[in-house]
Amino acid sequence: MLPGEDSAARRVLLVCMAAGATTLLDQAVLNIAVPSMRQSIGATGADLQWIVAGYSLAFGLALVPGGSLGDLHGRKRLFMAGVAVFLAAGVTAATGGGPGTLIGARLVQGAAAGLVNSQVIGTVQDVFHGVGRARALGMYAVTGGVATALGPPLGGALVAGLGPEAGWRCCLLMSPPCAVLTLALAARWLPPPRRTAHDSRLDVLGLALLCGCTLTLMVPFIRTPDSGGEALQWGTAVCALAAVFAVHQRLRVRRGRPPLVHPALTSSKPYMLGTAVAMAQFGSSLAAFLVLTVFLQDGLGLSALFTAAVTLPGAVGMGVSSAFAWRLVRRIGPRTVTVGLTLGIGAALAGAVAALQVPTAVLPVALAGTQLMSGVAGGLTVSPNQAQVLQHAPPEAAGVGGGILQMAQRIAAAVCLSAVPAVYLHAASGPSGGSHPRAGYALASCVCAGLLAAALLLSLLRRAATPARPSALASTNHAGVVPRPRETT
Repeated sequence: MLPGEDSAARRVLLVCMAAGATTLLDQAVLNIAVPSMRQSIGATGADLQWIVAGYSLAFGLALVPGGSLGDLHGRKRLFMAGVAVFLAAGVTAATGGGPGTLIGARLVQGAAAGLVNSQVIGTVQDVFHGVGRARALGMYAVTGGVATALGPPLGGALVAGLGPEAGWRCCLLMSPPCAVLTLALAARWLPPPRRTAHDSRLDVLGLALLCGCTLTLMVPFIRTPDSGGEALQWGTAVCALAAVFAVHQRLRVRRGRPPLVHPALTSSKPYMLGTAVAMAQFGSSLAAFLVLTVFLQDGLGLSALFTAAVTLPGAVGMGVSSAFAWRLVRRIGPRTVTVGLTLGIGAALAGAVAALQVPTAVLPVALAGTQLMSGVAGGLTVSPNQAQVLQHAPPEAAGVGGGILQMAQRIAAAVCLSAVPAVYLHAASGPSGGSHPRAGYALASCVCAGLLAAALLLSLLRRAATPARPSALASTNHAGVVPRPRETT
């Protein structure tokens, strides 16, 4: 049963889940159709990089501005505007005739998805508290697991059945009907717009500095610099923009103006440490998935559909465990994240051992088992950690707090999706030019296990830094919702 003390809260959650399915299914389906797209439109390697990674880049850039605007002006209109733009850009991408059109449409879609997602997280924080919030975030994660599970098989079936040209276009046309349904549900069920921030003045300069810092940090990992000097220039620009942003935020506080990043966020060790946990876990999981798909197809010679079948247990495991993680949260509280991260480390190391020891004939089955274990670990980690982090965000900064959390995850994804596959490719090529894909996958899996171990350490530090008081996850009624003060209108 969906969390919430009344049917209105449950309907709001259904709208949020529909939005998640719309944006996540689009990305999952497209990934499997990239080779057909390249052949159809004559895209270069750089074009494909921007088509795939540009979506995530624009998504990350839109999160904090979207969260801030939602706090200031209410979430419903921004939610619906984001879904409408996502719909229009999706149709444009599916009917585009060249790489330029597709890149532009995907960038717009990513920005729209970021705007929508920041309103989703803010809305969940507005409506649910305590265990109810953990359950709501868990159901949202279930939506992501189902979309991730259905995407590759559906995309592979469309490409196989309709051919390369029509197949990838139909993959992109799967999201518009979902967007139309989401718009209809949002118009009826989302609560009227109401702002939660007490001051309506938007920190425009702060937004520009933060977006510039995010852009300069992520682009070098999407488009690898040609030389060490160029990489140094990017790094210097990031440090300079970050320093200017920090000074600007302090000056606004001193002058009595609302900063973009609420002081309660930056001064909260549990919030900052929990965000770091989310970064390490998110980056590790995405990098591990990418390396696995490359290893299965290039290293073992499996088809796209067979690869999707191997990865399917991971998505199913995450969806199921996300739906029931809140029960474990009610029993052992924050230690749920510790259990999930420990299980994830075990899954990564088991994958490394399987790659080195298991015969090729049964290796896909063994890796499907490690994927199931990894998916269950993710379900026990993601939504409970999000709930613990977001309980430290004040109501007037709910959207920004959620936006910063997700933006940090996107930055971690950009870094890990560049670094970990590079480790795999270097090890797989071998020191003497030979091919050693099993060794490459084992080493990359160990790197991912190391990232999860870092997340586990940060999680333990977060627990130690959290004040010893009754947890917000426990101080709720049976429906998981607590009374809250009336918001500013």
